[in-house]
Amino acid sequence: MSIPPPPPPRSSNKDKKGTSKKGSKGPTKAERADRYALYLKAVQDPDHEVEFFEQAYREANGSAEPLVLREDFCGTFAVCCKWVAGKAGRRSLGVDLDAEPLAWGKKHHLEKLTVEQQKRVTLVQDDVRKVCSPKADVLAAQNFSFYLFMERKELLAYFKAARRNLAPGGVMVLDMMGGPDCLLEDQNEPRKCDGFTYVWRTETVNPITNISEHSIGFKFKDGSKLERAFSYRWRLWSIPEVRDLLEEAGFARVDVYWEGEGDEGEGDGNWKITTEAAMDPSWLCYVVARRDHEAVTTVDHEGKA
Repeated sequence: MSIPPPPPPRSSNKDKKGTSKKGSKGPTKAERADRYALYLKAVQDPDHEVEFFEQAYREANGSAEPLVLREDFCGTFAVCCKWVAGKAGRRSLGVDLDAEPLAWGKKHHLEKLTVEQQKRVTLVQDDVRKVCSPKADVLAAQNFSFYLFMERKELLAYFKAARRNLAPGGVMVLDMMGGPDCLLEDQNEPRKCDGFTYVWRTETVNPITNISEHSIGFKFKDGSKLERAFSYRWRLWSIPEVRDLLEEAGFARVDVYWEGEGDEGEGDGNWKITTEAAMDPSWLCYVVARRDHEAVTTVDHEGKA
């Protein structure tokens, strides 16, 4: 499996740097580039995310219909907008500390929705550990965003807050990456996209703390580059650590979803609960934590059990 990179970070864009070939005339493609638009083209797949959220909730709750999505670390909140556009009556809440991606999303995602759909999207610029309404059926922290919590107590506090932000029957959906390739410094993973090449780079890994640094860059056909368009400093948490912390936070059940393989060893797009998996040099999985033991058919989104 290839590792998709994370969403735009909550930090500033001070690392962003465009370079070009000597002698070029006029602004280069890198200098004209919109890093959020490039990220969306190279990385995000809101349709897939919404589809998996529906699957995870359905497998936890039978016929119950998820109505409210909370997207923590939402960045440009493309998934929030896709969620409300998918079905009438759905609501979404996007939470992020950084004003810049939220502003970009308002211009490029929110304005594409109908007026009625826009009213069903709520944005909060705040810490994701804040508890607020509406309570969610699905709370998503995607693209390894929770890896920014370096200490065990910090991640536990976040998981406890996340559980309080879920309605009865709600599920928390996390994605995780790992494998030997994640631990190799100066590893580049280029991928050609429409009109540019996306490059994911592991810059440093401390094996004592599992704290790592990564970046996203873009290369263009005119030879120019947008280096370190996004940069990240993470702790590479393991699946057993995350499962233990979710259970300690009070979640009733924690499942790992692993992708099946096609004939050529590539992911086949089918995600199933499993307790065993073969080691892959570069793996990706979903971890789904369920708030309650019992399935529910009626959800009170104000959080009353």
